[in-house]
Amino acid sequence: MNDSPQRSPDQGDKSRRILPPLAALGRWLDEVDPGTHRRIKGLRLVTAYGIAAALGALQDIAHHVPGSIPLSYLAGSFALWASVSEGKSTRAESGRDLTLLNFSAALGALLFVFLAEPLRATGRAGPEVVLVTGAFLVGYLKRFGILGAGIGSQIYIGELLAYGARLTTDDVVAIAIAALIATLASVVPRMLSGPAERPVSVAPLTAGPPLSRDRYSPELFMGLQAATGASAIVFLNYLVGLEESSWAITACTYVVAGSATGTVQRVRRRILGTLVGVPLGLACLPVAEHAPLLVWAAAGIAMVVYAMALPQRYDVACAAFAFTLIVTLAASGVHSYALLAARAWETLLGGALGMVSAMVIFPLRPIGSGK
Repeated sequence: MNDSPQRSPDQGDKSRRILPPLAALGRWLDEVDPGTHRRIKGLRLVTAYGIAAALGALQDIAHHVPGSIPLSYLAGSFALWASVSEGKSTRAESGRDLTLLNFSAALGALLFVFLAEPLRATGRAGPEVVLVTGAFLVGYLKRFGILGAGIGSQIYIGELLAYGARLTTDDVVAIAIAALIATLASVVPRMLSGPAERPVSVAPLTAGPPLSRDRYSPELFMGLQAATGASAIVFLNYLVGLEESSWAITACTYVVAGSATGTVQRVRRRILGTLVGVPLGLACLPVAEHAPLLVWAAAGIAMVVYAMALPQRYDVACAAFAFTLIVTLAASGVHSYALLAARAWETLLGGALGMVSAMVIFPLRPIGSGK
């Protein structure tokens, strides 16, 4: 005789109703936090930014640097995004790539400084034309693997930083010194993290249109899609004037994926992330005025989450990044809700234009889709 308690049918149904949500939550957490190596990656990029910003703020260094740009801002940004783009497993390869990535950002800043100078007379939208070149390289250089993708991204980021800070030829020395500081600040944490990190795995790009598959790479089409969307934003800014058009260009550049379907998914996830991260950041504005140290700590944690979620959960990564941007701007003294909201909706505008470009300009489809 079996004396063990028998579960009623209602109890069985109840457990089945509870387990699927718990299993889904577990899978979601595994995607957001795939392992210790991603947490270390997040801590490393925050550390690199902090070291670079601190070194750039030293009076003994900054006092002798000509130009108007804060050296800490430029060096910190170079080091942060170089650390995000780097993805090798050995110290030697990582150190090499970080050096190349930091100087690629400096190259992008120098390109903007020299190319934008004659375009300033055409109006506020003139210098933005230089960002179109960076948008193209972000897509096209992916054909050379992770390092190529990182170099393209860093060139664009360098141009973007130079555009936002209104750098001129007087800032050439500051750009070079910022690259040196950023290289030191990003390489040292990578040497200390050692074998705990793993290489980044990137899914291969899908093939291009059947008639062009043998002649052109899909990365060329990705570059053209991003550049076309960026050009449309520049033209729109010229016609009606946009408050933060560079944010729209950035969103358009980074949502372009290896297929039209992939771009639509990235746009959807970026929109979801922006709609979550921006309100959370705006809600922290009162705190930013009275407790900036607390806000910077929250931004650091958000960037760790960004690094953890980026490979598999683009929506969570976008939410963390949007939150970081809003609260750091607020901690730096920008408290205009209208300006911050403009950055949010223009990000959505850029994502939408990127999606349209990917679906209209040489649309890429997976092999065997039959479409």
